[in-house]
Amino acid sequence: MQKTIQTYIRKNTKAAPLAVFRIFFGLLMLISILRFWLNGWIEKLYLEPAFHFSYYGFEWVKPLGNFTYVLFIVCGLSALFISLGYKYRWSVLTFFLSFTYIELMDKTTYLNHYYFISVLALLLLFLPANRYFSLDAWISYKEKRESHSFGNEVPRWSIDSIKVLLAIVYFYAGLAKLNSDWLLEAMPLSIWLPSKFDIPLIGALLGEKWIHYSFSWFGALYDLTIPFLLLFRRTRWLAFGLVVIFHVLTRVLFPIGMFPYVMIVSTLIFFDARFHERICLAMAKIVRYPKFLLKEARTMLPKSGVKASKYSVLAVSLLLLVQLLLPWRYLLYPGELFWTEEGYRFSWRVMLMEKSGYAQFKVVDGKTGRWFYVDNTDFLTPFQEKQMSFQPDFILEYAHYLRDHFESEGHQEVKVYVESYVALNGRLSAPFIDSEVNLADEKESFQPKSWILPFSDEIKGL
Repeated sequence: MQKTIQTYIRKNTKAAPLAVFRIFFGLLMLISILRFWLNGWIEKLYLEPAFHFSYYGFEWVKPLGNFTYVLFIVCGLSALFISLGYKYRWSVLTFFLSFTYIELMDKTTYLNHYYFISVLALLLLFLPANRYFSLDAWISYKEKRESHSFGNEVPRWSIDSIKVLLAIVYFYAGLAKLNSDWLLEAMPLSIWLPSKFDIPLIGALLGEKWIHYSFSWFGALYDLTIPFLLLFRRTRWLAFGLVVIFHVLTRVLFPIGMFPYVMIVSTLIFFDARFHERICLAMAKIVRYPKFLLKEARTMLPKSGVKASKYSVLAVSLLLLVQLLLPWRYLLYPGELFWTEEGYRFSWRVMLMEKSGYAQFKVVDGKTGRWFYVDNTDFLTPFQEKQMSFQPDFILEYAHYLRDHFESEGHQEVKVYVESYVALNGRLSAPFIDSEVNLADEKESFQPKSWILPFSDEIKGL
């Protein structure tokens, strides 16, 4: 077994697929940053709010005032340099740190595909994606450096690791759809799709129940099978066609930004090297990159040799292992996952819920016994209030913020209670948080939150 693994690790393959992936990934990330800036979301999401929801353990990550714009500039430039293959390792590291910092600044903006970008950037940090068709390779040649870090081959595992990550994302998203709400009730698509009636050509159909069930079942089947269809040559073009149709349709129906395009481009990694070499040669002609550098067969490892390769293999293996195990942490928590959301994030559960909530906070002065209700709009933006109203960790963090705020204004031994109701996937609104619990005294941790009231229904499945 060990010998087989060592043999696999030593195998090389053509570098073109990794280079094409690097180029398109960097370009799409640059476009994403520009889009975020031009839409005014930096100011709206990070500068205007007086309060920002934090991730547990990352409370120190906050917007940087007007320097937040500088952070986005750094992130955009590093994405451009990734695409160009210039100072590649430093560019990927800078992009990973800046992009992840941006996502950690406010938990309100959490999306699975932002998390996917951070994981992908971390993975790229350990891959030799600048070995082929890059400014690093060109500069090395022009300066006649005696380095073997560049050539038209890379370790096979470096390309396979991206395939494995994509397979995990798709397959786990499919497993998450194997629940009674998605398959038997066509929820939440039965809520979302009818509102898209104004879409040309298909809008009139989106109110039909059979369409809701068709989309639900096809979505689950697609996620579960697409990685395997992409692996085999005979089904690869069919699979890629399905990828394009699925993600274009998703982009038309739902406002999820650049993610569909990222997934479409990412699946190109499954195509053989000759396909990518043709792409590289076409792009080389446009940018006047020396074609002979694309054809030289320099395949030696970097001067740091096998040790560097082993460290990279270990890091990539650990990263993929975490992605395999982390989504199952929800099994450590009691209660319905969709209700409590304990262990829900970072698990590739995509667009499975429609939740709406109501949260009225009551602040009590522990010394005088006097109390009053809080107007949430005094502290939160409409988007923040919406997200807070049905997510327990948001509710707890906001309660702590209210405690600290009103104690700073002279109130003593402040207690905070909440009356909250949540509706999940078309069900009637139900009590969510125990209104007798003083949330000001509750601590955030990875322990189950006992003050979340039980779910009154059952959702069967994974």
